[in-house]
Amino acid sequence: MPDAVYGKSLQSRRRLHLMLTALLGLAASSPAYAVQPDEMLRDPALEARARTLSQDLRCVVCQNQNIDDSNAPLARDLRVLLRDRLTAGDDDRQAIDYIVARYGNFVLLKPPMQINTVLLWIGPLLVLIAAAIGFGRFIRRASAVPADAAAPRPLSADELKLVDAILEERSYP
Repeated sequence: MPDAVYGKSLQSRRRLHLMLTALLGLAASSPAYAVQPDEMLRDPALEARARTLSQDLRCVVCQNQNIDDSNAPLARDLRVLLRDRLTAGDDDRQAIDYIVARYGNFVLLKPPMQINTVLLWIGPLLVLIAAAIGFGRFIRRASAVPADAAAPRPLSADELKLVDAILEERSYP
């Protein structure tokens, strides 16, 4: 009887552990916004616009995060600047253009195709093409080796005698 009770208790603990793990995983996977309550606008429509726009602006300190997710002081300044522009009456394009005018296209997570950003757009394609060419050359070289060249040549009579002598010398009783 105690085994049955212990077994149920163990199952209950496993279920509880599984539920807690799932809850922690869910909490960890939710987006962590760095927007502080004092930055938020009172108008929910303006705040929603600011959140949408900030998803397209790069934190120039973190570089791979948008300003909405970054805790860097400069990202906070950009969030406040964006909200100031929206409360001043700028539309979305004007607010983004104002920030780009101050910080350049680098502040955009998706910079426009221009002469100075062409390498950013075609660079990954060039690397992929170079890798494919290198892999093709490697395969071609590997298949160019004749099959009989890879096989070992048979031992000569002198080499066989030498092997026999070595084996006799090292034979164990």
